[in-house]
Amino acid sequence: MSIATRTGDGGKTALLHGQRVPKDHPQIEAVGAFDELNVEVGAARMLAGDPGAPALLGEVQASLVALMGELACAEADSDRHAGSTFARLSEGDLRRLDEFLAALESRGIRLDGWATPGANPEALAFDRARVAARRAERRLAALTGVRTVRPLLLQWTNRLSDLLWLLAREAEGRGGPAGA
Repeated sequence: MSIATRTGDGGKTALLHGQRVPKDHPQIEAVGAFDELNVEVGAARMLAGDPGAPALLGEVQASLVALMGELACAEADSDRHAGSTFARLSEGDLRRLDEFLAALESRGIRLDGWATPGANPEALAFDRARVAARRAERRLAALTGVRTVRPLLLQWTNRLSDLLWLLAREAEGRGGPAGA
């Protein structure tokens, strides 16, 4: 079976359980934004200097796949998705982000004012992931006018962007200027 199904050649794509929608449908926009975020988190994971960050970011990527699956499901199929074996974001996922945030904050990471990304490759990778998280968060918030979105998805995404911001600030303190 080829990846080139040609079913999208006319500008439509399928949601998780087969319903076809335009490729610029708000759900597809949201899923795409989270897909971009997943790529950026993967790039940041490769550069992470914090010893606990790669494992956490691997969990984040698994959570992103679960979140995308939920968003890629038509609202009419929400019960079907909830009853399936597909992974779903849980309160435990949010709790893990909160715990890591608290651990980072306990290290005294502080910054007054706006950050200036680009201090080093690791910090830049986390900032790129952070801005991708904020874009995905905006797409998710806009989706609430189209379909029901579990509040947990918004909470988790907001917390993730906070975590990525802190990881970027911490990384700034670890390395010299980019390319050094």
